[in-house]
Amino acid sequence: MLEYYNYIKSLHLIFVITWFAGLFYIPRLFVYQIEAFQKPSPDKEILGTQLKLMAKRLWFIITWPSAILATIFAIWLLILMPAWLQQPWMHVKLGFVVLLFAYHLKCHQIFKQLQHDIIKWSSNQMRMWNEGSTIILFSVIFLVVVRDAVNWIYGVIGIISLSVLLMLGIKLYKRIRDKNPNA
Repeated sequence: MLEYYNYIKSLHLIFVITWFAGLFYIPRLFVYQIEAFQKPSPDKEILGTQLKLMAKRLWFIITWPSAILATIFAIWLLILMPAWLQQPWMHVKLGFVVLLFAYHLKCHQIFKQLQHDIIKWSSNQMRMWNEGSTIILFSVIFLVVVRDAVNWIYGVIGIISLSVLLMLGIKLYKRIRDKNPNA
């Protein structure tokens, strides 16, 4: 079965990439749905209907299947390479995977609310929420590539710095958008 390792790993990476693509885009659709809900009729209904359909297709045709397939191939890889479960970097990576699933499930909850026109988030809050998957992605990629050479102090400082920069970018964009709504 080890002769298939690189094929299984490739499929795992492909579905991780498509899963993240869905997780990057779904909160953007949520932002647009929230903003469409504030528009006057008939724009509100036309945009709302289209954005709900786009979110539904993205969520159930790309994001959920990708999450499931990435997980199946990850488990298969761990079955082929059980020694990885003894590695400290893998424990940390699996912790981030748990966070990723929590993020995914929270997005699912938001998706269901918006499908029923229940708005609990502002568009700015959703923009900040959108960066959660980015922080998880950076953490996992650096962890997997660097592995044991990771200096945990610098890693934590780097993730915190990335988070601060992303939040500052969101605030800057909000100021620009407030001055020019078409920006």
